[in-house]
Amino acid sequence: MLEQADAPWSFDKERAALLVIDMQSDFVDEGAVMEVAMARLRVPVMRRVVELCRGADIPVIYTQHVLSDRFDISPLETAYQPRLKTTGMREGSAGAEIVAELAPLPGDVVIKKHRYDAFHNTQLETVLRNIRGAGRVDTVIIIGTVTSICCESTARSAFMRDYKVVFVGDANGGLDEASHRATLSIIGKVFGRVMTVDELARLF
Repeated sequence: MLEQADAPWSFDKERAALLVIDMQSDFVDEGAVMEVAMARLRVPVMRRVVELCRGADIPVIYTQHVLSDRFDISPLETAYQPRLKTTGMREGSAGAEIVAELAPLPGDVVIKKHRYDAFHNTQLETVLRNIRGAGRVDTVIIIGTVTSICCESTARSAFMRDYKVVFVGDANGGLDEASHRATLSIIGKVFGRVMTVDELARLF
């Protein structure tokens, strides 16, 4: 990790918010329809990040990727993943819920989304602009799954909106090690600062 003095920008926990991306049972549970084994293995690290942020009064915002049985709300996604046409992440189902180890607390914000990018057609930007007071948040900390899909898409979208991005490498779960590392590489080069949970903790 770059030290604060050498980094392109400094981290201020007073201006940060945590995004927990799609840590739902249908991604995390063993044998689930969209199982991401790395995400399951990294739940304890993610929980540590959540607890660090709660202890520092950093707002915790969850995203929940939801699909519908009434109509195909994400047709290109289901074209690439045909099984999602009939199962997985159905709104109101147990599989769509955030796993118990990371469950939201009363007062946390849960953003429902239908695309990989958590900003796309959701309330996320409005929430970030105001959750700590108008215009106060300038940094998002990103953990969750899938590293190279929803987490990376959201990180890029945050960057495009002039948010500083902290991408916690060991608190993101990828489909495989190669795609996970590829995302960490490109995020760290041009879209954000990649940190471990230990490196993030030292900035608190």
